[in-house]
Amino acid sequence: MRIGNCSGFYGDRLAAMREMLTGGDLDYLTGDYLAELTMLILARDRAKSPARGYAKTFLTQLEGCLGLALDHGVRIVANAGGLNPAGLADAVRALAERLGLHVRVAHVEGDDLVARSAEFGFDSPLAANAYLGAWGIVDCLAAGADVVVTGRVTDASVIVGPAAAHHGWASTDYDRLAGAIAAGHVIECGAQATGGNYAFFTEVDDLIHPGFPLAEIHADGSSVITKHPGTGGAVTVGTITAQLLYEITGARYANPDATLRMDTLELSDDGPDRVRISGARGEPPPPTLKVSLNSVGGFRNEMTLVLTGLDIDAKADLVRRQLETSLTVKPAEMEWTLARTDHPDADTEETASALLRCVVRDPDPNNVGRRFSSAAVELALASYPGFHATSPPGQGQVYGVFTPAYVPATEVPHVAVHADGTRVDIPPATDTAQLADVPTPSLPEPPALGETRRAPLGLIAGARSGDKGGSANVGVWVRTDAQWRWLANTLTVDALRELLPETADLPVTRHLLPNLRAVNFVIDGILGEGVAYQARFDPQAKGLGEWLRSRICDIPEELLA
Repeated sequence: MRIGNCSGFYGDRLAAMREMLTGGDLDYLTGDYLAELTMLILARDRAKSPARGYAKTFLTQLEGCLGLALDHGVRIVANAGGLNPAGLADAVRALAERLGLHVRVAHVEGDDLVARSAEFGFDSPLAANAYLGAWGIVDCLAAGADVVVTGRVTDASVIVGPAAAHHGWASTDYDRLAGAIAAGHVIECGAQATGGNYAFFTEVDDLIHPGFPLAEIHADGSSVITKHPGTGGAVTVGTITAQLLYEITGARYANPDATLRMDTLELSDDGPDRVRISGARGEPPPPTLKVSLNSVGGFRNEMTLVLTGLDIDAKADLVRRQLETSLTVKPAEMEWTLARTDHPDADTEETASALLRCVVRDPDPNNVGRRFSSAAVELALASYPGFHATSPPGQGQVYGVFTPAYVPATEVPHVAVHADGTRVDIPPATDTAQLADVPTPSLPEPPALGETRRAPLGLIAGARSGDKGGSANVGVWVRTDAQWRWLANTLTVDALRELLPETADLPVTRHLLPNLRAVNFVIDGILGEGVAYQARFDPQAKGLGEWLRSRICDIPEELLA
């Protein structure tokens, strides 16, 4: 069976749904619209009106594609329901009626726990959503649904559900489910599987308009990742390796339906733009479900000042002391960051300039509003030479805080609501296992290599990084056995901290994945209280891996050849 994907986030390419429906054969079309930040956006949307809280772009896509999907016999599964899957299901029915189409629309609910926050000790979040699994989707599809919309299910579940329904898998078919989780993890982020955000992007011939991926999932859980013929981008062992490493932790990748052993996956070339994923081993899921808690943390503002030419450090020191002294009320948090983007003897003013950024946060909007930003601008004629800012003074904006929580799966309702209104309670898994660390694989024998050269790590290594709440992961992989033996023995936690000084005082764990010739690092706390908190210049750690690849280290000449 063939499952395509048409969305990797809320805001992805609108045309992708039509492209996937017209580009080739599919049995199912899925879309992932939710992320930790998205849940906060949808929660604020719902706070304005109870009828909101879902991804409206999904309806925009369906406007011109719902009839096309019915004509092609393609069933659609998406988590675009966000905080209001029932509302989205009603909206899809209204759209179908307006278009003169007969569509069986079902939805999955039960993930929304915000009304039970006190019961679980959640401290009054704006949104509290448990990550459900695939079996509500399976039930809706078995009842004949053409379209299934869900709330917060795991990203892979929108793929696991159709695979399990199509092949008739049982809830204890862990190896098969794990294989579908692997395929789902690869294609749920859209064009990242076809060359987007790929470390070796210069090797991809046509990246102007990459196609979206699809998975051919077999009855044994193995899969082939590919894309429609004639579409841009590329599907290679490298692009699939990169996506497998995206936003994971260790060798065990827990999902509500099964725990995938990432260290068992094997990748092989299956022809042009075809990569086979096999060997997946699965284990029972954990007894708890992760809960995404999003709260309003307070108010935030920032001013970025431009420092040009000579004496950059002295200019930054002066204006910092001036602004902090002039504020009659100091915000609860005040962070300064100097980005040395300036170059000596630069031939443009922009490349001769550095950026000094001041970020403030406070529970009181007045303390980070005009009182702060106007105080910065008032220094314009009284501070360092060449003073100017990148924006005018403005009010502070609300910022969010993400916190993960865990609750027993038995305490979370999981309900499939069929097209005719029938409600079916989906039982939680009865066979569960506490998540434990996989024993660390033995280090491979280091290669016998000669002279080294100081060079960027990225000349031989790819990387993919992303956010995990307040933490981040960086997966690093290489392409030959000799490079792997060197990487596994060289890129230790201490080496990472030396290459990325921002991680020096943070907890870092390393996990070896020999089958992928990869090491994965989890850096706790580098993103503060989540992406909406904006603790860093790169709040989602998307560029963290590329920073690592740019760092200079001693690499054996033989590996660079």
